[in-house]
Amino acid sequence: MKAGRMRFGVLALLIVAVGLTGTLLAAAASDIKSPIGPDKVVYHISNTEEQTKLALQYIRNHLEVNPKAQIVVVTHALGVDFLVEGARDKNGNPYNVPVEDLDFRGVQFLVCGITLRERKMKQSQFIPEAKFVPSGVAEITRLQQREGYAYLRP
Repeated sequence: MKAGRMRFGVLALLIVAVGLTGTLLAAAASDIKSPIGPDKVVYHISNTEEQTKLALQYIRNHLEVNPKAQIVVVTHALGVDFLVEGARDKNGNPYNVPVEDLDFRGVQFLVCGITLRERKMKQSQFIPEAKFVPSGVAEITRLQQREGYAYLRP
């Protein structure tokens, strides 16, 4: 009889010890911060209206499900045109309205300096939300390799 009680007592202690260990581990795990932060995405626009419209819609969709996403739009070649002051789509809708909204939500719009030089454009032709980088493709590379941004090209 003593041996039975002894086994029961040891078993009970083991159950309590395992339960406490699990509770302590769970508490410790809840204090660990995830190494994964918000989504970081670079959208690449180098084409005309259709690509621009898709990109703006994808970005709105992205922010709808993940409002803390860090989104950068890098433009070059014909892709810079929607950021020019007064630019409108084929239906006459101004591009500055969705760009202002996305800028307010933290989206950055970058324009390639090489494109400006090659197309003989000036920074003053662009809406205030547009910022400028020396090279669009070099900026995309930097964001991907050094900053960990995912690449999307609509």
